[in-house]
Amino acid sequence: MRRTKITDVLKSDAIGSEIVVKGWVRTRRGNKQVNFIALNDGSTIHNLQVVADVEVFGEELLRRVTTGASIAVRGELAPSQGTGQNVELLARTLEVIGDCDVNEYPLQPKKHSLEFLREIAHLRFRTNTFSAIARVRHAMIFAVHSFFSSKGFVNIHTPIITASDAEGAGEMFQVTTLDLENIPRNEEGKIDFKEDFFGKATNLTVSGQLEGELAAMGLADIYTFGPTFRAENSNTSRHLAEFWMIEPEMAFYDLNDNMDLAEEFLKYLIQYALDNCSDDLQFLSSRLEEEEKNKKADERSMELIEKLKFVLNNEFIRLTYSEAIEILKESKPNKKGQFKYQIEGYGADLQSEHERYLVEKHFKKPVILTDYPKEIKAFYMKLNDDNKTVRAMDVLFPQIGEIIGGSQREENYDKLVARMQEMHIPVEEMWWYLDTRKFGAVPHSGFGLGFERLLLFVTGMGNIRDVIPFPRTPKNAEF
Repeated sequence: MRRTKITDVLKSDAIGSEIVVKGWVRTRRGNKQVNFIALNDGSTIHNLQVVADVEVFGEELLRRVTTGASIAVRGELAPSQGTGQNVELLARTLEVIGDCDVNEYPLQPKKHSLEFLREIAHLRFRTNTFSAIARVRHAMIFAVHSFFSSKGFVNIHTPIITASDAEGAGEMFQVTTLDLENIPRNEEGKIDFKEDFFGKATNLTVSGQLEGELAAMGLADIYTFGPTFRAENSNTSRHLAEFWMIEPEMAFYDLNDNMDLAEEFLKYLIQYALDNCSDDLQFLSSRLEEEEKNKKADERSMELIEKLKFVLNNEFIRLTYSEAIEILKESKPNKKGQFKYQIEGYGADLQSEHERYLVEKHFKKPVILTDYPKEIKAFYMKLNDDNKTVRAMDVLFPQIGEIIGGSQREENYDKLVARMQEMHIPVEEMWWYLDTRKFGAVPHSGFGLGFERLLLFVTGMGNIRDVIPFPRTPKNAEF
């Protein structure tokens, strides 16, 4: 008989039917007459209660039904005699598929810290928290593709290995096949990358944007969704060395079109999560409330479901960087020295605390900031007529700050070359990027959404290492 997933069993009203379930034991309790087994197969946050008659199965077999063991049960679906679920399974046959040594198994039925679970990331999928996050992550992946597909966008796979640095940051992982014990040198004593696999220095990509722009110049509306890498030596709760980025690029879009799409996209994703992940989100909300119960009221996070609806139910406020600076400069936290980074005036690089103040305290709505000083933004952003600011946009959310960064791209060849020279971007090496400004250039825009940052917001987790299955951070490439 084919296995029925527990999520389908719990929705079933086919009382009296015979089914087979398979999964991992969360707990077993009972007495000399009957045992109650909480079984989970990863399809839902909820366990199925299996009722096993001790006389039928014997104590020797049931002693093997330990936390962590995998079992297969065939039985009859019956109305639940307890609370919490409508049905339970009366076991007719029970097989232990895989034994579990309880003396070695680290996931005992008790609360474990997130730090401990990161050390056993190969097992944390079996916990309620990480199974919920995995299901939400899957739902968001599906929703991303569904949104763009419904709008006629073309998904493009951009290179993971690249010779360009899209952000000009320089914090990139090098890719090489050179013998590190015998590195070839040229006449100047520098590494001779002509001897390397690609014949030049290459790195893992920090963004698919530049290649995405090339595709948009022929396909109009495209998006990328792939892994990106930063060799930033940062061990904070907001940084990963390997993460996933969603980057749409749209021909014939100006900055306003770009903002409209970003707002629609974010609201679609959040609505999808609420519609399709309600059980997991409710569990994650309760988990967050329990975690923060000892905090002062003003230090606690907004309730998770309420926070998601906050985004859905509000139009995003749009204002310029200059307007935001004035608001922050005159704000009470700034005047009283409560900001860690004081705002003294125009030109300041906004930090998360400033972004959150605008969203949570001042406007009490999501915010999109535009028209940043060109000095603090990337070379490819379109210059405004004032020649001081660029048509950039950052979408700011509660409790997380910036969630999307984007801009209208500079389509004017001469202006783009001037900006590249000004910012020491190698013009000759970027000939292919500049060609798109010579052959039928059009206004175009795009943005980037860090997928794990979105998941932090949707799940309410506080550390980005907990929303990706196997985090890559400085000094950590385990699993």
